[in-house]
Amino acid sequence: MLRGDDEIAGAIMRSPQQMTDDSDVLDAVVIGAGWAGLGVSYWLARRGLRHSVLERGRIGETWRAQRWDSFRMNTPNVQTVMPGDCYDGPDPDGALTRDQFVALLEDFAERNALPIEPDTAVSELTHENGAYRLSTSRGTLLARNVIVASGSLNCPVRPVWAATLTPALHQINASGYRSAADLPDGAVLVVGGGQSGVQIAEELAGAGRTVLLATSRVGRLPRRYRGRDIMVWLLESGFLDGRREEVIRLAGRIPPRGVLGSTHTISLQALSAQGVVLLGRLIDIVDGGSLSFAGDVEANVRFADEASDNTKRHVDDYISRAGIDAPVAEPDPAETVAMCQSSPTIGTLDLFRSGVTSVVWCTGFKGDFSWMRLPGALDSAGQPVHADGVAALPGLYFAGLDFASTRKSGIILAIAEEAPRLVGHIAGHS
Repeated sequence: MLRGDDEIAGAIMRSPQQMTDDSDVLDAVVIGAGWAGLGVSYWLARRGLRHSVLERGRIGETWRAQRWDSFRMNTPNVQTVMPGDCYDGPDPDGALTRDQFVALLEDFAERNALPIEPDTAVSELTHENGAYRLSTSRGTLLARNVIVASGSLNCPVRPVWAATLTPALHQINASGYRSAADLPDGAVLVVGGGQSGVQIAEELAGAGRTVLLATSRVGRLPRRYRGRDIMVWLLESGFLDGRREEVIRLAGRIPPRGVLGSTHTISLQALSAQGVVLLGRLIDIVDGGSLSFAGDVEANVRFADEASDNTKRHVDDYISRAGIDAPVAEPDPAETVAMCQSSPTIGTLDLFRSGVTSVVWCTGFKGDFSWMRLPGALDSAGQPVHADGVAALPGLYFAGLDFASTRKSGIILAIAEEAPRLVGHIAGHS
């Protein structure tokens, strides 16, 4: 339920002096009205806890403002559901567009009469006298519990030396890219071989642009395997339930998620066959116009291939153990196509001589929690300190963080488990 301006004003436009009555202290405040925040609100409402959901813009603002025009979800429709819902449409293996997903979130909030406060940005979060104080663009709120669901992947990160590139180049982050038509004429350098990088590179190549892709060491997932969407297999087999600690033990860190095309497999060799020039990892910028790359293109292709093979072996083993009658594997065109790299590996690239006029930085994201004035809530890198979404500070929680508990964390299908667990913790301590 979206409140009108008069209701918002009455609910939160109060001075600190006015907010001394215990009735003014909400049971909880949720920060962020994306899938995580709405999922938590759903369970807070079911528990009868008085709460409000603060959103800096509109429902699903990050999805509206930081996704390109042709963006589609990477989870199939059957898994792109909110708590209490299930998919019963005609295309379970399809992928929602950006706008369809935003509409799904809006419908969920409306059907469940969730208390959303749009256009309410939080500028400061503090704790005093046994309650959390939230300073917002519309006034002040007090709450016994705060659930931060603003996302850990919404603030783009660029290499520190990116600022030394000549200002003559058009530079944007993946979150600022909308379509090929919005970029100046000329070749485009896409930096980063993860999810956004390969999808944007593929779209640019399909639009007839000359594209150079600075790759990186990122795994790959096939879109479909042995008759099912790969995400269905990974969920059913328990792979997505792998604990964060185990992921770190195996990889030495939290690795980037494997590249997964929304409607088909995307491989580096397939991009090469489409005309994309593959470069190694970007390692330096010289004189603002020349870039240096590592000679690791083949190694990056091989790493992605091996990750895909490992995933298929995991599924094969699960099918065998469970005695599932699944069809045999069929060759995936994106994985059988030969790489078409006619020129030798490029170590140094002069942007002007190569005709590059635009750079799209697809070099990762982090969360912006700089508004939190709570000692001990964030680590030295400014990221949340928590265990399974529960902070060390009583009454403080984080929802929707990537890899917060398991491989599933950070994917929409995780909130059906994450939200009731966090809200149960709140109810038990309120």
